[in-house]
Amino acid sequence: MYQGQSVLPCTEPADTKRSGPRGEPLMRYEKPESIFRLALMMQGSADGVSLQEISVEFNVSRRTAERMRDSVTRLFPQAVEVPTGERMKRWRIPSGTLNGLTSFSTEELTELHNAISIMQRDNLSPNSDILRGLIFKLRAVMKPNELRRVETDLEPLLEAEGLAMRPGPREIISNQILANIRDALIKGHKIRLHYRARNTGKASRQVVCPYGFLYGNRHYLVAYSLNPEVEDYRLFILANIEKVKILDKPFARDPAFSLKKYAEQSFGAFQEQPFQVAWKFSPKAAPEAQNFFFHPNQEKQILNDGSLLVRFTAGGALEMAWHLYTWGEQVEVLEPTDFWDRVDEQAEAIWDIPEVNG
Repeated sequence: MYQGQSVLPCTEPADTKRSGPRGEPLMRYEKPESIFRLALMMQGSADGVSLQEISVEFNVSRRTAERMRDSVTRLFPQAVEVPTGERMKRWRIPSGTLNGLTSFSTEELTELHNAISIMQRDNLSPNSDILRGLIFKLRAVMKPNELRRVETDLEPLLEAEGLAMRPGPREIISNQILANIRDALIKGHKIRLHYRARNTGKASRQVVCPYGFLYGNRHYLVAYSLNPEVEDYRLFILANIEKVKILDKPFARDPAFSLKKYAEQSFGAFQEQPFQVAWKFSPKAAPEAQNFFFHPNQEKQILNDGSLLVRFTAGGALEMAWHLYTWGEQVEVLEPTDFWDRVDEQAEAIWDIPEVNG
């Protein structure tokens, strides 16, 4: 309920009196704020907005989307149909109709999109909806040429921001290093890293093609290494990058590479060969575990005894183990059967734990 809105006692809310084909309340979309939000959306699009996009954005039927569009075109006769040469029609409102002239950077819009992704991931939909409305307002006041420029730079940055943020300790990363890497991502240029290896402490210089970031307990740069002995995608710890130089050497990004799919190969950020995973949560822990989003390809099943079976495919045994420890005895690892042996082997390899005899 909005501040200042008054409701008479014992009256039925207007939104519940009629419903459309999808069950959405029709009266709700006749409110000024809904129509104005659509108007901002139509002004904030360089290519115009279709009925299908209205339907998806507002979760309404096509008929309701048509009524919303008609309301906007009545209130703002400046609205025009955008010639596309396609069967799908689109409408937009000329820039400046709703707002004055304000400039916004690609980085600002990127961080707003990132914040929305984090909120959606953490099931904070109301908060993310507020920020989405803010993005519509920002895009609506931008000039068409400026909007096109920002949209061109925005797409690769959004693709590059692989969000997997978690609460807890954070490593300190230079803002300048992040800015340089982002600049290289936008330009599509190679970079030279001054990098210090985590395990050996050895410093090196290497030329890579930057593809994006993975944020987690430890933050990484995903890049294609041009080292003849590697020539593959690698993770570089951002905190261990001491210097970045943008080279005047553009590279062609592999269109087949997906940062999303690359990240989904693992449970966290650590990359290893994916394997089949099956966790069984006790009946006591099942209600809480049911609310967790463990992995994008997860499958959940409530068993007859009330326990919860979770299956997914990913690598990252150590990071899985760190999470499983938080559940204590309330979770059992069914697959892989040698899971804890894998964890012990990886721990010994990383920390060089000596064996204790007898």
